[in-house]
Amino acid sequence: MKKPSNDTAKPTIALNRKARYEYAIEQKYEAGIVLQGWEVKSVRAGKVQIADSYVVFRKGEAWLLGSLINPLLSASTHVKTDPTRTRKLLLKKREISTLLGLVERSGYAIIPLAMYWKGVKVKLEIGLAKGKKAYDKRSTEKDRDWQREKQRIFKKSI
Repeated sequence: MKKPSNDTAKPTIALNRKARYEYAIEQKYEAGIVLQGWEVKSVRAGKVQIADSYVVFRKGEAWLLGSLINPLLSASTHVKTDPTRTRKLLLKKREISTLLGLVERSGYAIIPLAMYWKGVKVKLEIGLAKGKKAYDKRSTEKDRDWQREKQRIFKKSI
């Protein structure tokens, strides 16, 4: 028997659109994220921003900094909420050591790309990225504009 789907929760919670413009993404990883109860309620309501966040490593663990989860007005009054607190990411030990080595030696950055639901758990897609130069950003924008123009031309000819 098939389980009823939960239509109130969308699979994708938050996207970091700025990341693909600012960085060249080389690899993607899926990480779990440790949240408190009030944060899960806010995530279900869609009050999340990951645009200016990044991942750091401390004592062999991955941490998400700069993400913003705004508390709901109906959150419990006895809970002290901190919207920008540092949140722990759950990765395998081998993934952490690989990422840590690349960040320290090769000058990569680890940035969050998307936050989404996987079953009842909140997952964070993180990317191993290198920063783009100004001319790379311009060429990306030029390619995107050309693809748009090409679609318009094909649409008119049909």
